[in-house]
Amino acid sequence: MLERSTLGERRPIEDDTCLAGMVENGDLLVTAWHDDLLVGVARSVTDFHYCCYLSDLAVDEAYQSRGIGIELQRQTQAALGPRCMIILLAAPAAESYYPKIGFSRHDSCWIAERTTRLG
Repeated sequence: MLERSTLGERRPIEDDTCLAGMVENGDLLVTAWHDDLLVGVARSVTDFHYCCYLSDLAVDEAYQSRGIGIELQRQTQAALGPRCMIILLAAPAAESYYPKIGFSRHDSCWIAERTTRLG
């Protein structure tokens, strides 16, 4: 699925252990299927009450622009509590997409890579 979407460019698709851990330790997984073919996935880490980090949103390139991505996000939102907000980091190519569907921009995101020494 990652290789059939643009998300594979930014995920460790060569690291099976990491990918398995990502799936096993996510709190919420919403999928979209066409018959037996996985065509979309939304993977989140959440407490279901206050915040939900939508860490992976991928739609097979052959199935994009059909509303699958927005439906995956709607289903994710439906699984959350009434006060729970969705938080995500947009890929550069998707930055203009999220405001169109209702997300607001927040400029205070900070990232520390695993190799960054904190303190």
